[in-house]
Amino acid sequence: MSLRPIKKIVETKPTIEGAGVKLQRAFGFGQTTDFDPFLLLDDFRNDNPDDYLAGFPWHPHRGIETITYVLAGSVEHGDSLGNKGKMIAGDVQWMTAGSGILHQEMPKGDERGRMHGFQLWANLPSSLKMTHPRYQDIPSTAIPEVTDDDGTHVRVVCGEFWGKKGPVEGVAADPNYLDVFVPARKRKLLKIETDRNAFAYVFAGSGSFRDASHPRAVLTDQVMNPEAAPVYDATNHSLVLFDRGDSISVQAGDEGIRFLLISGKPIEEPVAWYGPIVMNTQEELRQAMAELRTGAFIKHN
Repeated sequence: MSLRPIKKIVETKPTIEGAGVKLQRAFGFGQTTDFDPFLLLDDFRNDNPDDYLAGFPWHPHRGIETITYVLAGSVEHGDSLGNKGKMIAGDVQWMTAGSGILHQEMPKGDERGRMHGFQLWANLPSSLKMTHPRYQDIPSTAIPEVTDDDGTHVRVVCGEFWGKKGPVEGVAADPNYLDVFVPARKRKLLKIETDRNAFAYVFAGSGSFRDASHPRAVLTDQVMNPEAAPVYDATNHSLVLFDRGDSISVQAGDEGIRFLLISGKPIEEPVAWYGPIVMNTQEELRQAMAELRTGAFIKHN
């Protein structure tokens, strides 16, 4: 067994996206090598409707897959192909933008006005950049959950873990996407395949991720109680980027710790990126922007 050392710990940055949605960005735009095949992770946690109700009106995507995971509130969505629906707490939507799609996402709070979810962008290899767009809408009830003897609880959104297989399939990045809770003061070893890039994003409780040489504490907001009001301190949203190895170690603090554990096989291709369009070359980007202007962006109906 080889524990993965910690490459770095970063705090989220306040960011405004869409029509004025205030969110926290864990990484994105320029940080492609360390996180390959992932491009961006946003935490849209808010209890002030004025900060999120404007939502994400119609916008294009090409060359990527977007993964939306809702924990509180709901998100209504629709696209240029006629798909529409509503995600509620615990649901996941995996959208393959492929050759191009226009869509919108409009968040709504719960009965107390709280909204919380994550959006992760995964890159597509050059061979699949222009593939047909598609959706995978996954209700909360379809996501397998497993609890270990010590109380560690895992929701398996994608990939395989502890004998459970997530419902999202056919994704180019072949990711593992886990929602992990480790109870108070428990220490846990979690396996990760050695050929994957991996990171943990802590969003509740506190704890530490340890390696042999540099133990590092990760402190986050104390929101294990779903009825507790969230705390908005950007420095308390921590992303831990791991180096190579076959497992990670986490020691939960007094409130336990909950985090996303995400890993994927690197694509190792050039990245040309402009907003919601991610291609391999600047020429491909220019072509995509020209097609947006001329109405030729949508290739598959």
